[in-house]
Amino acid sequence: MAWPVWLAALWWGSLSTVGFGVVPLLFATLPTPALAGAMAARLFEVQTWVSAGLGLGLLLAARSARTPQLARRAQAAMAFILGGVVLALLLQFGVAPRIVARENLRLWHTLGSGLYLAQWACAAVVFWRMVRADERAQP
Repeated sequence: MAWPVWLAALWWGSLSTVGFGVVPLLFATLPTPALAGAMAARLFEVQTWVSAGLGLGLLLAARSARTPQLARRAQAAMAFILGGVVLALLLQFGVAPRIVARENLRLWHTLGSGLYLAQWACAAVVFWRMVRADERAQP
């Protein structure tokens, strides 16, 4: 399995684990929503940098693919790679500060959840395309 597939799997898997596993568990187990929210904010910040780093790795992989098939798939996934990274940065620097400041919390939390879900979908498409490219590149 090619390393771009591993990068895509790590990106999608980390988004899934943090967003759909760890953060809901924080709100279910920590004593106050404020404490859970503070911890979730920190986890989402780390996830932003994980997403940005893996996205950069995937962009580099798209430029240096070893087989024509993998190169075509990586190029086709490039819009989703860029979209996912931009969504992560927009969430971190545009939405998260407003959630932390408790500014119109319902609006910004809903928007943030939507952006996170869109980022997760971008990562899923990238993973799917990388897996398909890798399968077709195998002899």
